[in-house]
Amino acid sequence: MISTVRVVGTGRAGSALAGRLAERGLTVIAGREPLADADLVLLAVPDAAIADVARQVPIGPWIGHVSGATSLQALEPHTRRFSLHPLQTLSRERGPEQLDGAWAAVTTETGEARAVAGWLADVLGLHPFDLADADKPLYHAGAAMASNFLVTLHRAAARLLEASHAPPEALLPLMTRTIENGFVLTGPIARGDWSTVEAHLDALQRRAPDLVPLYRALAEATRP
Repeated sequence: MISTVRVVGTGRAGSALAGRLAERGLTVIAGREPLADADLVLLAVPDAAIADVARQVPIGPWIGHVSGATSLQALEPHTRRFSLHPLQTLSRERGPEQLDGAWAAVTTETGEARAVAGWLADVLGLHPFDLADADKPLYHAGAAMASNFLVTLHRAAARLLEASHAPPEALLPLMTRTIENGFVLTGPIARGDWSTVEAHLDALQRRAPDLVPLYRALAEATRP
């Protein structure tokens, strides 16, 4: 079906995708120029740049982008188009193996496009699921909450452990086990122990007052 892929963009996503495609035996042309010299042109560029880059690609090959929030309309005037968003956080310090087992949101308009996107997901080692174009912003908000806000929570929690002279690295097994246990809620809120929650808030008010609104909002959202 497709033997040559041009990956436009050399960031974290582009590097991982290009590496995996090369591993699987495809001819990969990686770089910044959106030339139509391949069967598939895959745009791994910032969301705001997708529409401009897409317009520079001559009509002909399949074209796709890997944004989770951007509509397929950004790929106009192309009609042989799709999007495939790897639902995974990617790092330059790791290689294509970080894609293994992740899921991928696939947005298409035709059966042929769905087949191409499904093939690409399989080559990349991803589990595809269909996502309507209109649902992309809501979906991406959920993805950002799960990944980005986890970083925020870890930073806030680590700061409190440091202030209490406890090792912040001790949080990592706790956070990992919470995921492994299927996100079963434990702790004072699960027990209805609101006196402990108030003690937390009192300590925060004295030692880290800027974190009080964050704690209150999360406690309210966590309340059964």
